Amino acid sequence: MEEIRQQQQQSSSFMVIHDALIVTMDAQNRVFRNGAVAVRGDTIVALGQSQDIISQFSSLSPQLLNLHGHFLLPGLINTHVHTSQQLARGIADDVDLLTWLHHRIWPYESNMTEEDSYISTLLCGIELIHSGVTCFAEAGGQHVSGMARAVELLGIRACLTQSVMDEGEGLPASWAKRTAEDCIQSQRDLHKKHHNAGDGRIRIWFGLRQIMNSSESLLTQTRDAAKELNTGIHMHVAEILYENQLVVERNGVDHGTVTYLDKIKLLQNNLLAAHTVWVNEHEVGLLSRAGVKVSHCPAAAMRMLGFAPIKEMINAGVCVSLGTDGAPSNNRMSMVDEMYLASLINKGREVFGKGTTDPTALPAETILEMATINGAKSVLWDKEIGSIEVGKKADMIVVNPSSWSMMPVHDCISSLVYCMRTENITSLMCNGRWIMVDKKILTLNEVEVVEMAKRASADVLKRAGIQIPTRMNFV
Repeated sequence: MEEIRQQQQQSSSFMVIHDALIVTMDAQNRVFRNGAVAVRGDTIVALGQSQDIISQFSSLSPQLLNLHGHFLLPGLINTHVHTSQQLARGIADDVDLLTWLHHRIWPYESNMTEEDSYISTLLCGIELIHSGVTCFAEAGGQHVSGMARAVELLGIRACLTQSVMDEGEGLPASWAKRTAEDCIQSQRDLHKKHHNAGDGRIRIWFGLRQIMNSSESLLTQTRDAAKELNTGIHMHVAEILYENQLVVERNGVDHGTVTYLDKIKLLQNNLLAAHTVWVNEHEVGLLSRAGVKVSHCPAAAMRMLGFAPIKEMINAGVCVSLGTDGAPSNNRMSMVDEMYLASLINKGREVFGKGTTDPTALPAETILEMATINGAKSVLWDKEIGSIEVGKKADMIVVNPSSWSMMPVHDCISSLVYCMRTENITSLMCNGRWIMVDKKILTLNEVEVVEMAKRASADVLKRAGIQIPTRMNFV
């Protein structure tokens, strides 16, 4: 939009965005049909009806941005994405999870350099921004410093996590020699170096790749270190049935990962549990009582994991958010797609489980909560982001519904979940700064990043010695 471009070129840090349909996602679920929001620096300072807000600040001569016919939403929050896997898109399609890990992804990741991770995160960030993401939770990679450098350039927020493992089958040689103490110290060093970098947009969390590759010492030391540093823990939890079976045999609990994590007191309100598919009713109760947050990744779940009891979790009071997972397990880093899929597959799961349909399962307003305010709660950032409210950071996206994909709009909330596409998201602001305007990212050159990614991905694949099977008959 021309108004946004002009605003970006001016020096004033005070603006009033008005004449928009504003979906606040606040505790009252307020929607302003003709709303305005005032932004000073990186913070929202006023919100209300357009005429009232413009009048309130007219004496201060703010920059005025008219969004007539557009929607204004909080930035979407992707709570589970492997940014370092973006260069591996398409190398592990149509294989089971253990083949995916041991013969494709781990060889790939273990041959990446910090520069590769930097380029991969840039490429992933471009796709995230275009799909309306202003904040993401990194699910775990090897070169957090490369990720941090990319996030600083991209201009969005991130909770960055190192992928750590200290035992188990299939680990590359360079990873297998790590001890629990090595894993904890490296993460402490990263926290000291990068936490609150990028004008406060970067936070460093502790990571646990999965239970099958974590000793009890690593688990408990991670629990204690995260508590000491007042940060979060990101972990893949109960992904596949085999995982639960292994935990029962190895640790003597009666069900699986969640039961065992409760036993060692790792289930706490700073744990972000990704996927969490293979849990029973008792374990759902454990998650709820401990305040554990769950990242639901519907595309990845359908692909190789199974149907998580999302409706049961929400009914039990578990905070459930949305994630895309990484490119090799989804191929699309679009939160817009995940919102659409989350509602549909959880409606479909009702048929599979009960033999009858329930079109009311996970309605549109619930999905929007998962993608915004629940995402903020999941990354422990809800006091500052996740909704459009006075005092919160100015992280917002502009949606243009005037396209064949969304028109006509009879129910704006329904349309945002079931009709909106990535192409409808035109502009994105993070921390009070326009990062994308008219679908053009302002912080970097997208074409240059794509070219860098082509070269880097081919080099990593060659170093890893991964052969992609040929499909069909190429001549």
